[in-house]
Amino acid sequence: MLVFWKENLVLLAVPKTGSTALEGALAPRASLVLRDPPHLKHAPCYRYKQFLKPFFKQAGGQDPELMAVVRNPIDWLGSWYRYRTRPDLIGHENSTAHISFDDFVLEYCKGDPAPFANVGSQNKFLRINDGEIGADHLFQYEQWDKVIAYLEERLDMTIKLKQKNVSPVMALTLSPDTEAKLRDKRAEEFAVWELARRSD
Repeated sequence: MLVFWKENLVLLAVPKTGSTALEGALAPRASLVLRDPPHLKHAPCYRYKQFLKPFFKQAGGQDPELMAVVRNPIDWLGSWYRYRTRPDLIGHENSTAHISFDDFVLEYCKGDPAPFANVGSQNKFLRINDGEIGADHLFQYEQWDKVIAYLEERLDMTIKLKQKNVSPVMALTLSPDTEAKLRDKRAEEFAVWELARRSD
């Protein structure tokens, strides 16, 4: 999470949406950088509203606007899957090294998925208690040019990104049946991604 006090903006770090690359480029410019622990770095909207918003109000009367990036759910899951195939996770309950992408997604569709497929929810990350989207500015990961253009204008700077925390490269496809089940069981994930297309 990056806080830009003068510009009254907080950039939320939705996991697997390029937040580490943005942090690398923007951290020197930020007033506050929350890197650790992970539940602070990746604090969702509801946690921000509950804990950090009151703190910022008390500290300086600020009520920053929130910005977030959301990724196509299939690609987002693919990134998680690839990230968890890395050698240092082999033998760990989170490893996907010996699991097919279809099986990973089918497990994710369950109400209580096994640890290897328990990767959270972009939809839940972005919702606040009343069910509304908590981010004021929501962008699709696939429209990265819009993300950069907005930040460059808002922060009055040129942004050059370097790839960081990149998942291993591999070709991934879902069977039609698995994709249909994902779209049915996790329809809200696709809905919030589509919502970002119409934002900003």
